[in-house]
Amino acid sequence: MRAPDQDLQWISTFLDAQAAELGAARNTLLAYGRDLRDLVQWMAVRQLSFAKVQQSDVEAYLISCDAEGLSRATRARRLSAIKQIYRFAFEEGWRDDNPALQIKGPGRAKSLPKTLDIAEVDRLLEAARNSGRREIDRQRNTCLMELLYATGMRVSELVSLPVSAARGDPNLLLILGKGGKERMVPLSPPARAALSEWLTSRDAHEEHRATQGHKPSRFLFPSRSKEGHLTRHRFYLLIKELAVAGGVSPDKVTPHTLRHAFATHLLENGADLRAIQALLGHADIATTEIYTHVLDARLAELVHQHHPLAQQPPEED
Repeated sequence: MRAPDQDLQWISTFLDAQAAELGAARNTLLAYGRDLRDLVQWMAVRQLSFAKVQQSDVEAYLISCDAEGLSRATRARRLSAIKQIYRFAFEEGWRDDNPALQIKGPGRAKSLPKTLDIAEVDRLLEAARNSGRREIDRQRNTCLMELLYATGMRVSELVSLPVSAARGDPNLLLILGKGGKERMVPLSPPARAALSEWLTSRDAHEEHRATQGHKPSRFLFPSRSKEGHLTRHRFYLLIKELAVAGGVSPDKVTPHTLRHAFATHLLENGADLRAIQALLGHADIATTEIYTHVLDARLAELVHQHHPLAQQPPEED
């Protein structure tokens, strides 16, 4: 296959292949596209192109990213995107080498994920039950939060849930995760109750909209957004509002924090690490193992705070 003439065509062809062959998630494709377009802008100033770039050029680009003050995680992600497009180009015969292959990334800072204790989660759930101008808003907020904490879903998985997955008072939800992989997650009794209540109100609202000529939504959490469902950004703002209402520091709370709380609380109560891996949809057990470190850190903190031998004796005058 002949290489495209324009750099943006390289990107679009690469992204199309990622979507068709690997089932890459939309958010992953958007991130690849943003990172690679940034590289194209950098190359244009230097009269370079994907076809001409050498290893030294990729290294120079990464140095410029560092000079801009970009985080290690962002630089590592950009290098990953560059390696991926050049691996694709090599396989397609557009180039006979991969100029990024031998470059080692900056790595990611090893930090423990932020989580919440059970009391904080309870306050968030209580805030969801009482926040919203209308009853239907409060029911939706409660359902969102109960499902998120009960299942550990990614926020993109939650907001895009099809309503068909929630029909019939299910004990389990079928979730479409990264790379098009499906997994089943059980629902807690409070989550099932919140889901049932929300479905009743949601369906009544959709029936009313149908009388006004609107097409019924296929999503559990419909909205007027371009996607047709509640957006990740709107839910991010909502959970911050609930944190304030529940007296929980907003800095500690994101949709992903509830996912971390789900995993950490399961582990604290004796759940098997492999089971947690399956529930979270992690491809690699090493990703799930980070929660053992979270638990270790919390146990150490408890010892330092409460064990009598950990208390420093007062200094003598």
